[in-house]
Amino acid sequence: MSLHTDTAFEAVDADWQEWHAAHERLRAHTHGFLAVTHLHWLGSEPAALEGTPGTWSAANDVVTVVLEPGEVLELEQQPLPAGETVIGPIAERGGLNLTSGDTVIEVAKRGGEYIVRPRNPDNALLREYQGTPAYSPDAAYAVRGTYVPFESPRPTTVGAAVEGIQHVYEAPGEIRFKLAGQELALTAFNGHAPGSLSVLFTDQTSGRTTYAANRSLSVVPAADGSVELDFNRAVNLPCAYTDLATCPLPPAENRLPVAIEAGEKIPYERQDQQ
Repeated sequence: MSLHTDTAFEAVDADWQEWHAAHERLRAHTHGFLAVTHLHWLGSEPAALEGTPGTWSAANDVVTVVLEPGEVLELEQQPLPAGETVIGPIAERGGLNLTSGDTVIEVAKRGGEYIVRPRNPDNALLREYQGTPAYSPDAAYAVRGTYVPFESPRPTTVGAAVEGIQHVYEAPGEIRFKLAGQELALTAFNGHAPGSLSVLFTDQTSGRTTYAANRSLSVVPAADGSVELDFNRAVNLPCAYTDLATCPLPPAENRLPVAIEAGEKIPYERQDQQ
């Protein structure tokens, strides 16, 4: 039966359209990752950084910023004093935001190193953003699976979209499911929301119609371990749009041997690079 004549799935289609529109609005936030203008890796020697006032350095697991009189940086709407301010320690994958005029300045730790990323709403990537192409929803790619916890969480090291760093995640379990006649499994990491899981994966569309490095899917297992894997809601990570992202890559076992023609496709900004 056709997707668009199936009354039951028409409601699912409408729900997907609403979800995707909300996701696009979030992605195009004035200080979201499309607004990132620079990615600075901090060293022990103080240095001026393009896109932000002050001189910056990192040592002994803290960040030091030194402001000259007249330079403005605010934290939670409170101006930092002229001279030296120490920030941190910051937890791995954590961060905080400072502001300087219209610019939000992210200070974060990635792969054990400190970074500074200015975000300006006038950044061309954000200003010229066209939206993200996606497959039309298809019920065949919304499948039931089972979440199987490991005996204990497994530290899992994965690569990153930028060379030279690695991410280490605690994998609490895997999701087993069947798709295209094959028995498959995906290692899951803890998600942002309590009780949720995040799955990073590639498949046989990766580098062809979908972004080569990764896509992400968020799921919430039920109490009995059952879970819905709706690949129609597979989304791109920031590295699909900008080289100024440090996104994790999927673990090797999450490179699926099937083509998942669902979810978000290669962004327009990257289509000439595939």
